[in-house]
Amino acid sequence: MTGVNRYSGDVLASGWRQAHITQSEDWVLEVGAVIEDAATGYTGAVVRWENGLVVLEDRSRKRRSFPIGPGFLVEGRPVALKLPPRGPQKPGSMESGVGRTASGSIAAPIGRARTALPSRIYVEGRHDAELVEKVWGDDLRHEGVVVEYLGGVDDLPAIVEEFAPTQGRRLGVLVDHLVPGSKESRIVDEVLAGKAGEYVLVTGHPYIDIWQAVKPERVGLDAWPQIPRSIEWKTGICDALGWPHDKQADIAAAWQKILAKVNGWSDLERELLTQVELLIDFVTQDHVTED
Repeated sequence: MTGVNRYSGDVLASGWRQAHITQSEDWVLEVGAVIEDAATGYTGAVVRWENGLVVLEDRSRKRRSFPIGPGFLVEGRPVALKLPPRGPQKPGSMESGVGRTASGSIAAPIGRARTALPSRIYVEGRHDAELVEKVWGDDLRHEGVVVEYLGGVDDLPAIVEEFAPTQGRRLGVLVDHLVPGSKESRIVDEVLAGKAGEYVLVTGHPYIDIWQAVKPERVGLDAWPQIPRSIEWKTGICDALGWPHDKQADIAAAWQKILAKVNGWSDLERELLTQVELLIDFVTQDHVTED
């Protein structure tokens, strides 16, 4: 990975905040909010509440129940959980269904279209962009984040100069695997060291190609095969799978077969999930979400 990554991992990983302050504030429960139990470090999204308990679900879809009251953290702030006012609707009750987006997030209620944020995410590679759209498209539209196509890292300096990133106008970039010392990695280093580097996050997945971010068992493999450097990687993969690969149209058709096997975040490797979530977090941190 090239550049300094300001994030240490998944926002739902345990221990992402430390409880240093004893004074807490009241906080009304809402479905989908991410909270942490200060005593155990367990962090998850609110699924429901009933009989004095709140149920949290982490990124592995494991659930735990905790007594409603003090001893929790929301965005690092100590809070005491409170029930919402009683009314005809019970959004957190056992009967309430919780919709999911393909990324595993709790789906937001359908409402008016959100105005696009000034911040942007660029994704290198058409296949990469298609995969991001399929899994994170609902989340990105809810946040108002527009995703642009990046043809190659060589284009990045010009994009950054024209975009002019600043606070409230951040730029996140997902690129293909970066090899330390390569021309591409030097370009990224120069961008991050520039005057706007504070408002640019460039991250990459560790795979030779985005195809590898799909779990191999989804296409009938135990593992993605090792392809000799003398053979073009995608061509070698198609050959290993017994798929046509003589023409570019064959490669495009192969990718569509792979993409069709992806129905959500559980079909992808954790490394890609984490990097995309970090980018979304980075470009939205200056903005207040309006519901």
